[in-house]
Amino acid sequence: MQRLDGGSAVPAHLRGAIVALGNFDGFHAGHQAVVGRAVARARAEGRPAIVATFDPHPMRFFRSDTPPFRLTTLDQRQELFEAAGADAMLVYGFDAGLAALPARAFVEQRLLALAGAGGVVTGADFTFGKGRDGDVGVLASLGAEHGFSVDTVAPVAGEGGVVSSSRIREHLRAGEPRAAAALLTRPFSIRGVVEHGAKLGRQLGYPTANLTLGNYLRPRYGIYAVRATVDDGRRLEGAANLGVRPTIEGQATELLEPYFFDFDGDLYGRTLDVALIDFIRPEAKFDGLDALNAQMARDCDAARLALSTA
Repeated sequence: MQRLDGGSAVPAHLRGAIVALGNFDGFHAGHQAVVGRAVARARAEGRPAIVATFDPHPMRFFRSDTPPFRLTTLDQRQELFEAAGADAMLVYGFDAGLAALPARAFVEQRLLALAGAGGVVTGADFTFGKGRDGDVGVLASLGAEHGFSVDTVAPVAGEGGVVSSSRIREHLRAGEPRAAAALLTRPFSIRGVVEHGAKLGRQLGYPTANLTLGNYLRPRYGIYAVRATVDDGRRLEGAANLGVRPTIEGQATELLEPYFFDFDGDLYGRTLDVALIDFIRPEAKFDGLDALNAQMARDCDAARLALSTA
C-alpha cells in the first residue's frame, strides 16, 4: 500500500479515486463503515480507493499541551486501511498552513488539484476548514459545484450508544479493555521497540519486555492480560504491568512491561504489538520485593485464566 503526502500531487494511476476523509484514529467500527463505503464505491466504479487522514491530530496542533491520546500510530492505521481494501493512504500533515485553509480552499487545492478526488466519503459529523467552516453540507455543495460525488455515512451504534474514539478512550482510562475492544472490533494494541531496563523482573523470575508508551493514550495503570505479536510473526501471551511500578524506588517512567508465559528468548530491539485483553488489578505498592513477587505469581494465574476465555 502506498503512503502519499497530502501536500503533493497524487500519482496519475491513483487520481479519480474515491477518498474516505477523516481522522480515523483507532479505526473503530464507525471509521470502518466510512472506509468500507468508499472501497465499495471505488470497486463498483472501477476507481482506486484512498483513505485520507491527518497527522498530527488537529487537537495536538491547536492544544499542544494535551496529554497523549492517540489510539493508533500512523503505521498501524496504514496497515488497518490496507486490510480494509484501500489502495493508498493520503496523509495531510496538519500544520499552520493547513489550519489556515478555509473549507473551499481545502477542497479545491488539496482534494481536487493535488489529490484528484473523484468522490469523497465522510462520517456525518465530519468538519473541516479554518474555524471548522466546512461540514458535510458544505462538502456536498462543493461536490455539486465541482462535479465530484459526496457520500455521508451515518454513525454506527454500539453497546451503550454511538461508537466513537472518545468512548473508547473513556473505557481504556477506566481499565475496561474488553469494552474498548467491542467498539474497536479488536483489542487496543500498543506498538513499541523492546528496550533494556533495570532487569529487576529477571531477578524476580519474571523477565519483562520494556516498551515506552510514546504518544499513545494512557490506559488505567495496572496489570493486564496481554497477547503480543513479534515483528517476526511469533505470538505470545502474558501478564503486563502498565504504569510506573510504585514498589520500585526511583521508577517514574511510564512503561508497558509484559512478561510472556513459557517464553525464554531475547526480544531486545524487536518491535512488538501488545494487545490489552483484560484488566487484572490496579497498580499497587507492596512492602518489599517478596510481597511483589508473590503477587506477580497470582497475577500470572489470573491472566492465564482471562486469556483462556478471551
